Amino acid sequence: MLDMTDFIPPAKPLIGDEERAAVDRVLRSGMLAQGPEVKAFEEEFSAHFGLGRECVAVNSGTSGQHLGLLSSGVKAGDEVIVPSFTFAATANSVALTGATPVFADIEPDSFCLDPKSVEAAITERTVGIMPVHLYGHPANMPGLFEVATKHGLMVFEDAAQAHGASLNGTPVGAFGTFAMFSLYPTKNMTSGEGGMVSCEDAEVARKVRLYRNQGMEKQYHNEVVGLNNRMTDIHAAIGRVQLTKVDAWTRTRQENAAFLSANIAGVTTPPVAEGAVHVYHQYTVRVPEGRDEFARALKDEYNIGSGMFYPVPNHELAPFANNAHADLPETQRAAKECLSLPVHPSVDQAGLERIVEAVNALAKAGA
Repeated sequence: MLDMTDFIPPAKPLIGDEERAAVDRVLRSGMLAQGPEVKAFEEEFSAHFGLGRECVAVNSGTSGQHLGLLSSGVKAGDEVIVPSFTFAATANSVALTGATPVFADIEPDSFCLDPKSVEAAITERTVGIMPVHLYGHPANMPGLFEVATKHGLMVFEDAAQAHGASLNGTPVGAFGTFAMFSLYPTKNMTSGEGGMVSCEDAEVARKVRLYRNQGMEKQYHNEVVGLNNRMTDIHAAIGRVQLTKVDAWTRTRQENAAFLSANIAGVTTPPVAEGAVHVYHQYTVRVPEGRDEFARALKDEYNIGSGMFYPVPNHELAPFANNAHADLPETQRAAKECLSLPVHPSVDQAGLERIVEAVNALAKAGA
């Protein structure tokens, strides 16, 4: 039996001396908000991930999504098609513009929007489609763009969990009118808190900058009703350091995932679509029966944490109760079966072996 002493958490932020030194440098400079660190971070983020686009830093992923939608012209009376199987911020950001989120179903393998379900949800009020590159796997962008082109719709990207993912050589974040990356502590890289908006053209980027800064490009000359969604130089400094580390962390995530997939039995491991680069923000398996009991046994018997993302689909949440009747069978199945196992870079070989042993034993026992 492997040593079960140390708890293996489902996620673990990685902050080192370099990040602390960067914060100290900013504090000593006296320039704490929306200064040179933010500008440098924006440029370095775009270059690092090969986006070929202007990026705008904000104070959270949700802010980035909200401002991206506003800057793309989404307004009250519009509809944007989103998945229900995701974090609530996806639908919330649409609702905050005054528009209506309309929920479509997911493909069972990628957990991302199904183009056929999206097309069935289109009405005369639909202006856009917002896939989520869930768990770090890119959505079916060719299929979604085929639907969008056919119906004259914009495509937006929720890339909160997908830093460095790609599809057929195109990086996630370089597909839509805009894309949002989250920099929350549990993401594949962090700025402590924050978000980054990758913008297709200069005008969208200009508007995101306006909205994040009280509606001003020139001080005291407000052009729109804006918000205070700026990123601080402190957070940007952390993010700049993390950019130098994220590639190595991603390789470790992929190696950890490969080991788990090669050795786990009795549950459905995550497939990867042809041409896709998966960055494994989460390593998500399906437990067809007794998922909640399985998770409890992992913790109680093997001291292994796990995550259930997302047991309550968005269309069943109170703010969107008018959609509760939606027929989304794959969403409902995923909400009951999905369990995310630790795959982050802090999981060592002994930890991976313990996860394999635990999952195989519990699956065999029918836990």
